[in-house]
Amino acid sequence: MAQHLLLVLLVVLAVARCVFTAPEDTTTDNKYTTKYDQVDVDAIVRNERLVNSYVGCLLDRNSCTPDAAELKKNLPDALQTACVSCSEAQKDVADKFSQFLIDHKPDQWKLLEEKYDPDGEYKKRYLNDA
Repeated sequence: MAQHLLLVLLVVLAVARCVFTAPEDTTTDNKYTTKYDQVDVDAIVRNERLVNSYVGCLLDRNSCTPDAAELKKNLPDALQTACVSCSEAQKDVADKFSQFLIDHKPDQWKLLEEKYDPDGEYKKRYLNDA
């Protein structure tokens, strides 16, 4: 499970369609919005177009929806903070989605790792924390 944490962080926001709050709009608990916590991750992984759309946005291969663009902009912060501002529901959705990518889309998993953790810095941290 520890090796999956990097993608969990990458995908938690995309799948859950998290919209990060701006610093001036942060809530008292500094959590990302829970507006999309009820997302049906099973429906997403059954939809090749949706999976490819999110991954393509993150990899600069296609245009991004507004929520995906916000994710892409804020992803470095989420990785650096180990997604401490994510809700438990967002982490659960990310875990399901990341497991799907690892099991069924390993090439996309690898490309995301190469782009967002080229030196393996975050992966090492998460493996050490496990």
